[in-house]
Amino acid sequence: MSATIKYEMMILLTEEFNDSELKTWAFNYAKGLRKLNASEISVISRGKRDLAYLIKNQKRGNFIQINFASIPKCIDTFSNSLKFDSNVLRFLILKKKLV
Repeated sequence: MSATIKYEMMILLTEEFNDSELKTWAFNYAKGLRKLNASEISVISRGKRDLAYLIKNQKRGNFIQINFASIPKCIDTFSNSLKFDSNVLRFLILKKKLV
């Protein structure tokens, strides 16, 4: 069985969300991670910011950071769900280095 690895994910969402909608969206994805047996899940809103360039005709976006631990094979399943979400402009999943 594979060991769990810690990941950090940054998601850029469209600007249209208000605070309560943003929380609901983020926690629904956190529940999705939980269904994939992820653990140590933390969701951090990094706020609404101006983008350096237009992405899908958007000038501003909401940034969400999700930290979690999971086995590597679940990452593909989760990233596919993000790819098909029309509210997601970009996302990046990184392995955290252990110090």
